[in-house]
Amino acid sequence: MTLRESVIYVVDDDVSAREGILGVIRSAGLRGYGFASAPEFLAHPREHQASCLVLDVEMPELSGLDLQQRLNAANDAMPIVFLTGHADVPMSVTAIKAGAVDFLTKPFDAETLLDVIRHALCEAGTRSISGQPAPHAAAQPREIEGIVGGSHGLHAVLRQVRTVAPTETTVLIQGETGTGKERFARALHDLSTRKDGRFVKVNCAAIPAGLLESELMGHEKGAFTGALAQRIGRFELAHNGTIFLDEIGELPIELQPKLLRILQEREFERLGGARTVHTNARVIAATNRDLRSMTALRTFREDLYYRLNVFPIQIPPLRERMQDIPLLATHFVNLLATRMGRELNPISAEGLRQLSRHHWPGNIRELQNVLERAVILAERGTIHIPNLVDQAATPAVLQRFDEPEHQSSAPPASETAPASDGLAEVTRVHILRVLEEADWVIAGPNGAAARLDMKRSTLNFRMKKLGITRPTTRRAEEP
Repeated sequence: MTLRESVIYVVDDDVSAREGILGVIRSAGLRGYGFASAPEFLAHPREHQASCLVLDVEMPELSGLDLQQRLNAANDAMPIVFLTGHADVPMSVTAIKAGAVDFLTKPFDAETLLDVIRHALCEAGTRSISGQPAPHAAAQPREIEGIVGGSHGLHAVLRQVRTVAPTETTVLIQGETGTGKERFARALHDLSTRKDGRFVKVNCAAIPAGLLESELMGHEKGAFTGALAQRIGRFELAHNGTIFLDEIGELPIELQPKLLRILQEREFERLGGARTVHTNARVIAATNRDLRSMTALRTFREDLYYRLNVFPIQIPPLRERMQDIPLLATHFVNLLATRMGRELNPISAEGLRQLSRHHWPGNIRELQNVLERAVILAERGTIHIPNLVDQAATPAVLQRFDEPEHQSSAPPASETAPASDGLAEVTRVHILRVLEEADWVIAGPNGAAARLDMKRSTLNFRMKKLGITRPTTRRAEEP
């Protein structure tokens, strides 16, 4: 059956909603039939085998979930898309476990509905009449190993990943801290023709600026003090494989032209060397910063930004895919229980509600940490979810701490707790004193970052947070 031959049944007691959904379905060239209730749907002789069922959850006489159970019991299972007027995490878990393809909360736009229906039709197409996978099913896997969820936002990202993975195109993955950008980079490599090659990771924020060039491009013996032997750089190691440049927004401005040359010419010279080295590494970069804004501030080269941003992928934060929390929570609890050798009961419905009410500024990484603590503290196999509501951060707080480049030079007084004023002032005075001692040099072995025993990016972040800026007229005023 082709997509145009697909038949979609819509069961919704709200006549305006039902007719609106049918209008969207028919405008896409699909055949749609509507029913005002579940009993009417069951009693009506179906002339066409349903390709997909769009089903309202709350209906009189027989609810959508009850209808799903009856269809399953009668071995009349079909892809189901549930509609509901309000998000209910435990209900969505029950529906998805019973075989629902997706769970949409009203209101939703027409494109979202059609996208979910197309996905449901693809799911139906991956099984033959006998219930076994169709021959082409393996070529279009629904899930990617290590990436858990069933939300519309995640499905959209996975489609992008599957589309671009087989190509040689440079990919820029953007998303907040803790959204799993490295996991998606690994998926791009594993689904590519380079999957048998190396996947080489470089965290641009974790390596001191003075060593990053040597780390990326290597160096020759004697290139600098302490270079006792030749070193092969990460781009050479990733030849015919993939190099993943994490935290690319932290790449020092002086190294950006060299990376641009590698992207354009696929060649470079090792530090202290004259021989040109060629590399066939595919580049995947990731950042939690707004590189476009950084180009306007001249802290990131515009030409490099365009070279990296050939195929951008935006990873949604966890607060935008809340319906994935039950699946993620179950996944993490099972992993942690296996690792710790414990037998645990599933998280209760109230526990899932508690998780769904949190804002998750730390995204999936924060969720995993919360669940790890809960598993450790579980008594008699019962997992207790701590009260997270009071810890939830507002979007403004999230932006301040996840995107430090957007902060003002001094935080408003209303955003700073009085109890922390003393500590903040002591920290500010200490950093200022060290900066003066280092003559305002931040990087390098004698720079302020090294003296404070912190990363250069961390020091820059704290300087912005504390309102510390280099005095531009200091030297001009000296006698």
